[in-house]
Amino acid sequence: MAGLRRGGTWPAALALGLLAVAAALSYFYTEIRPTVIFGLRDDYAHAIPFQPVPAGLESIRAEDCGACHREIYDEWKTSVHADAYDDPFFQAYWEKDDRVWVCLNCHTPLANQQPTLIQSIPGNRVDKAVQVANPRYDAAYQREGVTCAACHVRDGVILGPFDDSAAPHPVKYDPAFRTTEVCHRCHSVVSGPLQFYRAGPCGTYAEYEGEFFMRERGFTCQHCHMPDVSRPAAANGPIRQGRRHLWRGGHDPDMVKRAVSIQVTTDPPAPVPGDTVEMTLKIINAGAGHTIPTGDPDRHFTVEFAVTDGEGRILREQRDTMGRWILWQPVILEVYDNRLRPLASRDYRFAYRIPEGRSDLAVDVRVRYHILTDGQHAMLRDSYGLQSDRPYRYTIYTRRFPLGAPADADAAPPVAKARTACAAPHTKATAG
Repeated sequence: MAGLRRGGTWPAALALGLLAVAAALSYFYTEIRPTVIFGLRDDYAHAIPFQPVPAGLESIRAEDCGACHREIYDEWKTSVHADAYDDPFFQAYWEKDDRVWVCLNCHTPLANQQPTLIQSIPGNRVDKAVQVANPRYDAAYQREGVTCAACHVRDGVILGPFDDSAAPHPVKYDPAFRTTEVCHRCHSVVSGPLQFYRAGPCGTYAEYEGEFFMRERGFTCQHCHMPDVSRPAAANGPIRQGRRHLWRGGHDPDMVKRAVSIQVTTDPPAPVPGDTVEMTLKIINAGAGHTIPTGDPDRHFTVEFAVTDGEGRILREQRDTMGRWILWQPVILEVYDNRLRPLASRDYRFAYRIPEGRSDLAVDVRVRYHILTDGQHAMLRDSYGLQSDRPYRYTIYTRRFPLGAPADADAAPPVAKARTACAAPHTKATAG
């Protein structure tokens, strides 16, 4: 009987142990582990306070701003800022994250654009935020994303880089528009508790290289992402040295091409059957003042080599990845980061022995930029309603190298170069 009693305690003990583990995990995920992949900082933990319409204006809608600032409005309409809310990738990711309110603080940053107001955030846990309905919420205005007023309207005054404007509304000079500070709020997301990133999850601002690009060249974010332009800032105004409101970045292939320099060499330069050809692809962050790739941790480059025959069959291939490797559970741990800092370079090597008697082979070399992985794209499409034909990856360099064919000018090792996106004319890093 005693043996049975001792044996009978094991199922109960096991059940109690499992119950304790389940309770601990529940407490960990509901009370300790953050529910979003970043920490909160005061300036983006809350929406920009409600902004009234400045005197002399009918509204702060972008279209009404465009009545006088037409060229600026037309540029903004083409930008990722204007699409920050409607972007189908954002909408799918937001759906995956249960449409958590904090994402809106960068994608629709004005309180005028948000359906709820945050009263408090106990313990900085977004899932426990106290929210109330926003009586001044404008659903149509929300769809303007990062709209004009998000940067330019505060307390009934239009802010900008000039202090001498003769305008039909109050105007005030704000020095932030001539520094990187104006980009800081949304492009310097920080880590939170139990989030062990090597850098912030979307920390482009923190990655900015301050020695060469800022001190020696005097560049700010705007020099590349809002290029200089001479024109009237408003209809019938004087010609000023202003900036284009484009904000091209990782979603724009040309912008990525302008940030990198790619060089490919072969040894021997004209390989023949029987040779072992060694190829080196050097990729240089020649034009970005920040790490590449930057922004969302999912973004990455792939460097691809593929030996093909005359029928297009792949005989051998090699693929290397440049990006960040992150474990997301149970805590966030960034295991590896091999992205390129400004002005840094990396060599990728590939070797192949050409079989005797084969003159129909070639090596295809390709560098691609990925906004997200194939698996993530499929997951967002199948589970979270992603409906978009926008490319989420694209080629920034491609070249074919014949193996064993007679040498000619086109077979010479190419050197594709790119200068900084805001410097003098450049050669794009693409060929073939």
